[in-house]
Amino acid sequence: MTSRMRPFQRSLPMQLMLAREAVMQRFRPHLNANGLTDQQWRIIRALNEVDALDMAALGRACCLHTASLSRSLPNLEADGLISRKANKQDQRRVSLSLTAKGRRLFETVAPKSEEIYAQLAQEIGLERLEQVYDLLDEVIGILENPQPRAKSAAAARSRDVVRRGKAK
Repeated sequence: MTSRMRPFQRSLPMQLMLAREAVMQRFRPHLNANGLTDQQWRIIRALNEVDALDMAALGRACCLHTASLSRSLPNLEADGLISRKANKQDQRRVSLSLTAKGRRLFETVAPKSEEIYAQLAQEIGLERLEQVYDLLDEVIGILENPQPRAKSAAAARSRDVVRRGKAK
C-alpha cells in the first residue's frame, strides 16, 4: 500500500532548500572569488559578531554539525583567519575567535555581500523580503518551541496551506 504524499517539490524541506540555493547562487561567486566556501563564510560571520565561541555554540550558530565544522576549521586556521584556544577551566573545550586577518577579510567581503542583499531586496521587493524574514522567524519559533495552540486564524491558514499542498 502506497501512502499518498504531496509532490516532492512541494515538501517544506525541499522548498526551503530550493530557496536557499536560489539565494546562494547570488552569493557564491563573490565568496569563491574571496577563497571562501558557504560554510567558511558562515563561520567568519558568526565569529565576527562575538569575541569567541566554543565549538558547540559555533556549530549551532552556523547550523553546522560538529563534524562538518571540524573539517572547515583547519583551513581557516591555516590561513590565519581564526584562532583556537583551550578553555582554562576545561581543557577539552576549545574557544574559537577571528584573528585580525579574519576581521579584515570580513570587512573586505561584507560590503559586496550587502550589495547582493540590496539587489535581492530590489528584485523580491523590500516589503516582501521583510515578510519572508518575519514568516521564517515565526516558523522557527513555533517549531523550536512547540506548544498546544488554540484554534486561531493562523491555525486555519496552516490547514489551508497543508490542504493546498496535498491537492497539487
